[in-house]
Amino acid sequence: MCFELTFFAYLSDRIFGEFSFIKQYKHPVVFMGEFIKWFEERFYQKSVLRGFYLTFSLLCIVFGISYFIAYFISNIYILALIASSGIASKMLYESVKDVMTNPQNIKYLVSRDTGNLTQNDINKAAIETYGENLSDGVIAPLFYLFCFGIVGLFLYKAINTLDSMVGYKNERYEKFGKVSAKLDDVANYIPSRLTAILISLLFWNFDALKRFYSFGKLHDSPNAGHPISALALCLGVKLGGDTSYEGKIKHKPYFGDGGEQISSNNIEEALLLRDRFDILILTLFILYTTI
Repeated sequence: MCFELTFFAYLSDRIFGEFSFIKQYKHPVVFMGEFIKWFEERFYQKSVLRGFYLTFSLLCIVFGISYFIAYFISNIYILALIASSGIASKMLYESVKDVMTNPQNIKYLVSRDTGNLTQNDINKAAIETYGENLSDGVIAPLFYLFCFGIVGLFLYKAINTLDSMVGYKNERYEKFGKVSAKLDDVANYIPSRLTAILISLLFWNFDALKRFYSFGKLHDSPNAGHPISALALCLGVKLGGDTSYEGKIKHKPYFGDGGEQISSNNIEEALLLRDRFDILILTLFILYTTI
C-alpha cells in the first residue's frame, strides 16, 4: 500500500499541484510555521533546551494529527490527495521555469542577495535551487511517505519547516535552533544522497555518480551539496562560489568543474529531470502492479 500511496500522491501533485482550497484554508506547512512563530514569540530563549521543547512539541502535534488521519481514513485516494500537499514537484518546476522569463522572481526562491545579480548569477542560483529543493521538496517527502506512510511524510515536513525558520547559525538561533538544524541534517542524510544518485542515473552520467560526493562534502551543509554537485556535473557547469548574503560575501566552494557561464539552456536541461523522473516512477508502478 505504501508504494501505491506514494505513486498516487506524486501523481496528484504532478497533475494538480497545490489545490486552490488548500491555499484558501492554509497549507499544512503554514500551520506548522504559525505554531513555530507562536512558540517563539512566547517562549524564546537563547537556549538549546528551549529549542528542544519547540521541536518536540511540534513533532508531537504533527504526529497526533497525521496518525489520526491515517487511522480513520482508509481510502488510498483520499490519503494520496492529503499526502500530495507535502510534495512540491509541480510548484518547484514551475517556479524555476518562471525565472527563465521573469529573472527578477529569483528573489522568491533564494536567501542570497539578489539586487545586483547578473543573468549568469540568476541562472546559477535557479539551478542550485532546483537541485537542493528537488531533495527537500520531492525526493525526501516521497522517501518518508514510502517508508513510513503519511505520518512519516508530515513529520519530515515539520522537521524541514523548523529548520527553514529557526535552523540558522546566527546570534538569535545558534542555540534555539540547534536541535531543529541537527534533526534536519539527520532526516535529509539519506534523501540528499539518494537524490544525487537519481540525478546521475537519470542523466546516464556515471562520472557524476562517482564524483558528486567529492564535491558535495565541501558544502557547509552535510546534505545540500550532494544533489547540487550531481546536477553541476551532469550539466557540465560549475555551481557555488562566492555569494552575497545580507550585504556580506560568503566564500563558498565550487561544485562541479565545468564552465562558469550558465545559460537558460542549462536550466531547461536541468528541468528535464522532472519528465525523466515521471517515466521512472511510472515504470516502477507498472512493474509493481504486474509482478
